[in-house]
Amino acid sequence: MTTRAPISPDTALVRGHEIPLGLYIAGRWVPNTATFPVYNPSTEECVAEVADGTPEDARDALDAAAAAQHEWRRWSPRRRADLFHTAHRLLIERADAFADVMTSESGKPRAEALAEFGLSAAFWLWYAEQIAHLHGTFAQGSPGGYRIITAHEPVGPSLLITPWNFPMLMSARKAGAALGAGCTVVMKSAQETPLTAALFVKTLHDAGFPPGVVNLIHTKSSASVSDALMADFRLRKISFTGSTGVGATLLAKAAPNIVNTSMELGGDGPFVVLDDADVDLAVEQAVVCKFRNAGQACVAANRIILHSAVAEEFTAKFLDRVNGLRVGDGFDPRVDVGPMINARQRERVADLLDAFVSDGAELLTGGRPIEGDGHFFQPTVLRMKDHDTSLCNEEMFAPVAALYTVNSVAEAVEFANDTTYGLAAYVFSADLSRAVAVAERLEFGMVGVNRGIMADPAASFGGTKASGIGREGGHDGIHEFLEPKYIALTIDEDGALSS
Repeated sequence: MTTRAPISPDTALVRGHEIPLGLYIAGRWVPNTATFPVYNPSTEECVAEVADGTPEDARDALDAAAAAQHEWRRWSPRRRADLFHTAHRLLIERADAFADVMTSESGKPRAEALAEFGLSAAFWLWYAEQIAHLHGTFAQGSPGGYRIITAHEPVGPSLLITPWNFPMLMSARKAGAALGAGCTVVMKSAQETPLTAALFVKTLHDAGFPPGVVNLIHTKSSASVSDALMADFRLRKISFTGSTGVGATLLAKAAPNIVNTSMELGGDGPFVVLDDADVDLAVEQAVVCKFRNAGQACVAANRIILHSAVAEEFTAKFLDRVNGLRVGDGFDPRVDVGPMINARQRERVADLLDAFVSDGAELLTGGRPIEGDGHFFQPTVLRMKDHDTSLCNEEMFAPVAALYTVNSVAEAVEFANDTTYGLAAYVFSADLSRAVAVAERLEFGMVGVNRGIMADPAASFGGTKASGIGREGGHDGIHEFLEPKYIALTIDEDGALSS
C-alpha cells in the first residue's frame, strides 16, 4: 500500500465527524486562504468553510491527474479491484458519517441520506466487480489472412462535475466508473454540498488510492474552473450531472478539443396512471417519486397524468397522503420532507406557482413557503386546467405535484411525449402487456412500470433528447470511460502449418 501523506490540520467536525476543508491535489489536502461557507438549509447555520479553488488550482489537479494516468491505467484488473474492495469496506464503516454530513449540508431527511449512501456503496461495489470483467473480442477478418482484436482502453484524465441534490450517489457513480475503467479524475463538488465529496475522497485516500489518481476541487467559480480544465487538451473526458442549460454550455466548450462527454441533464418525468391501474399502489409510488428529496430530483414525477376514470379517486387519496407529510429538519426522525436547498430555489418555486395559478391551475393544498428558519416549502398539489400551455414542460424541482387529466391511453402517451426532455417516465396499469406497450411508446431513456424508483447499479441510467448523452450504471456506465481499440493482426494461415 502507498504511504499516505498526513491529513491537513484544516478540518471541521460535522456532528462529530472530521471532514477535510481543503482541496485534494496529488494525494495531499491543500488549504487555501480564500474560502466559502457551507450552510445547513434547515437551520441556515454555517456548517463549515471550505477552500475556494481557482483555475490555477484546477490546472494543478489536472497536472497531477495527467502525471498519474500512465501508471494507473497499467494497474492489473485484480489489483485495481482489490483497492476498490478496500475502499468499499471503509465506506460501509462510515455510513453514519456520510448520512450525517449529507443531512447537515443538503437538509434531506437522514433516512433518505442513509438510503442514498446505501445505493452509492452498491454502485461502488458493482464497479469493483466489473473491473476484472472488461473483456475485448477476437474475430477472423472478413477476407481472411488477419485477425480482428478489439481491446478497451481508458479514455484518460476525466472531469467529474457532481450536483448538490445527490452528492454521494453522483460522486460514487461517476468516480466508480471512471476509476474502475483506469481513468484518473478531477472531481468538482457542488458549491452547496462539498463536505460529502470531501468525506468520499478522504475515504479513497485512506483506502490507498495513489497520489494524483483522485483529485478534488471546491469552488464558487464553477465556470472559470471548468473553462481552465476544458481548454487543456490533456483532459479527455467530462461527466456532468445538472441542468440542461449548463450541459449545453459544457458541450460547446468540449467541442474545440473534441472532449468525450457524458451528460445527465434535466427531466420532465410524466407519471401516467391508466384506467385499470392499482390506484393505491400508484398513490404510494407517486408520493415517493414526487416528494423524495423535497422534489429536487431530475427523475421526479413532474407531470402526474391521470386517466379520467381514476382521476377523482387518485386525487382524493393522493391529497390525503400529501397532507400527512411532515416537513422539517432532516435530523428529526418524524420528518418526511426536508427543505429546498437555498432561498433562491424557494423563491423560484413561489414564482412558478404564481404563474401556474395565473394560468388557471387550481391549488388543492399547500402553495406557500413555511415561515421561520430554513428554506422550507409546503408540499403542494395543483390540478391543471389543461395541457396546452408552455408551463406543462417546466421542470419543478420542488415539492409541487401537478395533476393532469386525459381521456384515453393515446392521449396520455401523446401528452407524456410532448416535451423536449426524455429522462424518466412512469406508467401504472394492471395489464402488463398494455403497460409494456405504453412503455415502448414513451420517448424516454428509462420507464418505470408500476414503480416510482428505478435506480439500480446493474441498470443503465440516462436519457434522450435534452435530458442528456450517455449512461451511468450497468455495463454501459464503465464503458463511458473506455475507448475501443482495434488491432489488425496479420496471420499467415497457409505458412503456419507448412513446417
